[in-house]
Amino acid sequence: MAVTTAFTACNNNSSSTQESGSASSAASGEQLKIAVIPKGATHTYWKSAHAGAMKAAKELGNVEVIWQGPQKEDDRQMQIQVVQNFISRGVDGIVLAPLDERSLVPPVKAAIKRKIPVVIFDSDLAAKDYASYIATDNFAGGKLCAKRMAELTGGKGNIILLRYSEGSASTHAREEGFLAGMKEYAPNAKIVSSNQYAGATMEKAFQASQNLLNRFATVDGVFCPNESSTQGMLRALQTAGKVGKVKLVGFDSNETLVSALNQGTIQGLALQDPFNMGYLGVKTAVAVIKGEKFEKLVDTGISMATKENINDPAIKALLTPDLKTWLNE
Repeated sequence: MAVTTAFTACNNNSSSTQESGSASSAASGEQLKIAVIPKGATHTYWKSAHAGAMKAAKELGNVEVIWQGPQKEDDRQMQIQVVQNFISRGVDGIVLAPLDERSLVPPVKAAIKRKIPVVIFDSDLAAKDYASYIATDNFAGGKLCAKRMAELTGGKGNIILLRYSEGSASTHAREEGFLAGMKEYAPNAKIVSSNQYAGATMEKAFQASQNLLNRFATVDGVFCPNESSTQGMLRALQTAGKVGKVKLVGFDSNETLVSALNQGTIQGLALQDPFNMGYLGVKTAVAVIKGEKFEKLVDTGISMATKENINDPAIKALLTPDLKTWLNE
C-alpha cells in the first residue's frame, strides 16, 4: 500500500478541503510556535512522529516545534495538563495525539475557544470540532492483521486478541477491525480471549500475556494492537518456549520487533507512518494558521511487514525511520 510522503499528495486520501483565517503571528511574520503533544515518550513510534514534526518545521522555516507529552501512555491527567499549559502559554497551534477520546475533549474545546487551532493525529477525538485529523485507517489495519493471521493459521485454531487500553480510540478500532476480519477471513477460527488489556507499558503487557498463555493451553495465534503489547507478548512467548508455535501478528515497530520479524519469531507487523503523521500535523497546523487550504481528513496508510518483504525499500523505511537526522538518535 502506498504511503503519503508529501503534504500536497494528501488530496487523494482526504475527504474534504477547508480554509481557516490567519493568526496575528502569521500576519506579522513572527515565529510560529506549534505544540506537538504525543501520547507518550518511550515508544519508537512517538520518536518517529517527533522526527517528522521537526522535518516539517525546518522546511517551513520560522516555525518552532515544542514537543511535550506524558512519559507513559496511561497518564491522561498529565496530557490534559500539558494541553492546558500550552493554552496558557498562548502557542499558535496544537498538534495532539489524544490518550483518551473523551477526556481530552474539554481541553481541546478550550484551545479552540482561545482561537488556537488543533490538529488531531494518530487517535480520534469524540468531538469533531478540531481543524484536521491525520491518522491510519485503524479499522482497516485491524482487518489487514486478521488477513495475515488467517494466512498463518490456515483460517482455523484458537486465537487470542490482547487489547491495549480502554479509551484509546486508535487501538480500539484496530481490535474491532481484527475481530471483523477474522469473521470474514477465518470463520472457522475460535477467538478464545478478546477482553483482556495489556496496559500502557511493555512490562504490564508481559504480565497480561503470561496470564493468557497460562490460562489457555492451546493457542495458535495472537494479535496485539500496538508496539508495547506486541513486545510484551513476544517476551511471554519466549519465556514459555512457544515462539514460532504460536503465530504472532502485531502493530508498529522498534529495534526488538524488527529483529524478531527478521528471525521469524514474529510473523507479521502492521506498519503505520508516524513520521508522516508528525510531518503533516505541523504542516497542517501552519496552513490553518495562515488561512491556506488544508485537508480535513488524511489517511496516512497501512502496510504489512513480513520476513519475506522486510528488505523492500518502502517497508524498510517504515520499520527503521530516520531518527538520527532529525533527533540526533
